[in-house]
Amino acid sequence: MGYGHTQRAPLAILLVVFAGATLVGAWSEWGRSIAGPILLSASAAFLLLAASFAHLRISDRGEFLSARFGPLPVFGTRVRYASITSIERGRSSWIDGWGIHFIPGRGWTFNLWGWDCVVLRCGERIVRLGTDDPEGLEQFLRTRVKG
Repeated sequence: MGYGHTQRAPLAILLVVFAGATLVGAWSEWGRSIAGPILLSASAAFLLLAASFAHLRISDRGEFLSARFGPLPVFGTRVRYASITSIERGRSSWIDGWGIHFIPGRGWTFNLWGWDCVVLRCGERIVRLGTDDPEGLEQFLRTRVKG
């Protein structure tokens, strides 16, 4: 009776395009100026970001819910079910952005694409988990959280 859902987004494709463009720039400037190595570094950074933010996987991990960006699983969060005091379906706004953000008074946002989210309150802590399956995630969480 677990939950697992992966949301994919075109953001990674855009980052790969940027990586390709900066790689072409690095190749054309290599040996002529410092711009070549700088553009090569930018290309590598874009590829690293694309590999880190190609999808957002939200899954049940027994005692906690895991939200991991990937396929390179560098960024993410875990929320213990026992710490959740309320669950509500919501919409993030432009101020929450995409990616990982903390805004005082609004809490943490882990969002890949779109505006649908599930808002978890864990005492004073607020976590917004962006998803293209808000109904399924909310229903699952209500089965795992007491009260």
